[in-house]
Parts: sequence; structure tokens; C-alpha cells
Amino acid sequence: MVLVSSECQSAASIMSFADVACYSAKDMGRNKVHLYQASDASLRHEEMKWVSRITSAVEDKRLELFYQPIIGIGKKKSDTRGHYELLLRMRDENGALVSPDQFIPAAERYNLMSTLDRWVIHEALTQLADRNPESKQAKYTLAINLSGTSLSEDRFLDYVIDELGKCKLPNGAICFEITETAAISNLSRVVHFMQTLKQLGCKFSLDDFGSGLSSFTYLKNLPVDYLKIDGQFIRNVAEDRVDESMVRAINEVGRAMGIETIAERVESREVLDKLSALGVEYAQGYFIARPTSVQTFEPWADESFSRLA
Repeated sequence: MVLVSSECQSAASIMSFADVACYSAKDMGRNKVHLYQASDASLRHEEMKWVSRITSAVEDKRLELFYQPIIGIGKKKSDTRGHYELLLRMRDENGALVSPDQFIPAAERYNLMSTLDRWVIHEALTQLADRNPESKQAKYTLAINLSGTSLSEDRFLDYVIDELGKCKLPNGAICFEITETAAISNLSRVVHFMQTLKQLGCKFSLDDFGSGLSSFTYLKNLPVDYLKIDGQFIRNVAEDRVDESMVRAINEVGRAMGIETIAERVESREVLDKLSALGVEYAQGYFIARPTSVQTFEPWADESFSRLA
């Protein structure tokens, strides 16, 4: 809602204020009425500044990839294949790292995520992925996050297919991570996307699993290889019986469907030991390793990580 008063300069400004109010209502959880306030415009103006900064960062080659290892635990402790999630970072004009929490929301709101996703895919496939022509199975896997915006774009699938065709990677070299929110918002399109790329040797991980209300209902329709259990259940799994029950349930459903589980945000030895006892196959988090620039990337399973498991 916008209050029309003598301060409104034109019909165009009123519509602009209404647009800002809509975005504010979405930010506060949707399904509500929000009355426009001057502070809303100030926040939106700051986000628009980020649009310019993100565009400049792409043009000036100030985007950077970090990686974080995913290790096998329990029965998968002996798995020697490397598995690494790639994380996008941006540097400002002075070379300082910018927190993803600052630029990703603006990129999502103003339709820049597809541009960022394409950049990550190109860099990962051409610079970092296992390109051993003598092996049909990759020695290590790179996990790439995809936004819901990219998955909804008509030409995005064609772009990924073209990039994969140029590199001819072994099976399992790339694993795309899709949040369950993005998956359920356009289920038929996402299923087609996944099925097409799985035929080209890609794997898929369903990220933040358990955060949605219909997780188990639609899971059987998605051809995923991994379930990444949402960090809200992992953080206190060693001391909270409800979280422990949720993790156990997700792991059992995954096992019944032939899907392996990954616990994210593992931050202590107690949590890692509990996950291993529950039968979770893989773990990722600060206790194992913090995200590190790919400038130091060594694409094989590090023994120091394996000892942690």
C-alpha cells in the first residue's frame, strides 16, 4: 500500500513506491500487506548500488571461487575420491573480500544470479574440474550451487550442455547443488534439467534438505544423488533428541532410495561422531575445513581431512 498525498510528485513515483512496498512485503515473509515507508526506499537504493558493484566486479574480473571439502565418514571413511563445494566470493575495488550475504540477495532480486552462475560454471569446468581423458570416472567431484533464477531461465540448460560439450569431463566430475525451495517451485522443469544433465555424467545434490514442509513428498520425483541435511538439524544433533531423530529419519529415507546423505555445518568433534553413529555418509563444515581460495586448490582427497573422520 502507498499513501497518496501532496508529497507524491507523480503517478510514476506512486507506482515506484508501490513496487518497493511489494519487495518489502516479500522480504518479511510474503502473504501480507505492507504500507510504504521512506526507509523502504533507502534500503532498496542500497541494493541498487550493489547491482552496479556486482556488474563492475564481473567486468573487472573481481569474482573469485573458494572451495570447501566434503569428506566421507563412517562406512564412507575409506572413500579416497575428493569432493569439494565451490563457493562464490567477490572482492571490492580495494581487493577486500565482500561477504556473500551482502551481494547475493541483491543479485537474486535483480536477476543477476544467472550471470554469476554462468561465470562459476565456466570457471569450474575450464579451470578446476577433473579432465583426465584416460578415466571414465572422475577422481574428484566439484559441487556447484545453482540458483532458482537460473533454473527458471529457458536458455540456461542449453548453456550448461554447451559448456560440458566443450570440456568432455569424466562421469561424476560435476555435481550441481539445488535447494529444495528452488526444486519445488518449478518441479517439472527441474526434473527435466536434472535428467538431461545426468545423462551427460553430472550428479545432483538437494541442498538444505528438511527445511521445507513437503521434503519427503516430492523427493521421490527428483533424481538426486545426495541429500544435504539442513544445518539447523546438524548444529545441535549431539544434544537435541528431536534434531537427532530428524537426521536419522532423513538418512533412513535416503538409504531406502539409494541416495547418500551429506551433513553440512559440522562444527565440532561431538557432532561429527554423532553423525557417523547415525550412518550419515559425508560431512562438511568448519570443523573439517573452512572455505579456502581455489588458488591453493589441490584436487585430491587430503589425508589430513580423512584423519578427522
